[in-house]
Amino acid sequence: MKLIRKILTIIPAIFLFGQSLTAQTATVPDFSNASVSIKYYDRTIYYPNETESNPVNVHITIKNNGDETLRFKLADDRAFSADFNVFTVKNNKLPQTEKLVEKRTTNTTVYFREIALEKGEEYSFVENLKEYVQITDASVYYVELSFYPELYKSRYLSLKSNRLTLEIHPSVSATAAGFIPVERQTQKIIQPEAISPDKVVEQTIIARQKSLWDQYFLYMDVPSLMQRNASLKRKYISVSADERLKMEETYKSDLMASRLDNDIIAVPEKFQIERTSYTPTEGTVTVIEWFKYPNFYEKKSYTYKVRQREGIWQIYDYVVVNLGTE
Repeated sequence: MKLIRKILTIIPAIFLFGQSLTAQTATVPDFSNASVSIKYYDRTIYYPNETESNPVNVHITIKNNGDETLRFKLADDRAFSADFNVFTVKNNKLPQTEKLVEKRTTNTTVYFREIALEKGEEYSFVENLKEYVQITDASVYYVELSFYPELYKSRYLSLKSNRLTLEIHPSVSATAAGFIPVERQTQKIIQPEAISPDKVVEQTIIARQKSLWDQYFLYMDVPSLMQRNASLKRKYISVSADERLKMEETYKSDLMASRLDNDIIAVPEKFQIERTSYTPTEGTVTVIEWFKYPNFYEKKSYTYKVRQREGIWQIYDYVVVNLGTE
């Protein structure tokens, strides 16, 4: 558990928790100045199930945005303090795990502590999303958190977090013939890193020069690139989440086979990054690229459009301008 604040007061306590418990009738505390935010703790490639071997660890932060001391209860077993709500693209909510349901519907002793935060202070911890929600299918989901400052028994009182996008890939066995980004020597799954936009573009171009397709797609926003094609876009937005994943894999295969989008997969002999400009969420990287022919070089200017999602920059669009030959 990572703490980004000072605990002013910790008061150990216990109570019996079960179906028979009812909401408190005492005065409802004021949590209007409290906020809850979530982000991925150690973002990687996620697969269905595999709760222990492939966790979806989420970093949760409670912050006091007010001037007065903020006090809330936090259970030692976080299942009595928080809930993950995971939705499909059709806004259907995924079911909770059997273990979580059993835990909350059985009389048990729950230990908790009271935490006090002064103005601007934060309290953070990490939870595995898969211990709360059943994720059995590869798809794109949306994740939110409900935090109960008076514990789960007082579910009427909750704080809502921001929303994250969660992409669950098909299991390794189901995609053995497809694209799985791994290092060739160690067979370790490659993970995108929080590097700058110019480094993202540089690594992507070098990966293409070396025909390292796993690394080439690492920082590509494939759905956005695919939807540059009007007909693919119309189909993509009309099909199910599972069909979208299949379309993305087909698009990657077509790129690798040079069946479409010649500009984005063209292999430059050399390149030079000319200009990088970006805000906290969007940016552009302009690169001069030279393509070798038997008797001359063709020179082009590529402007790669990038945006940041959960701390990772991705290429989602590009513009090419011909600069003649040399």
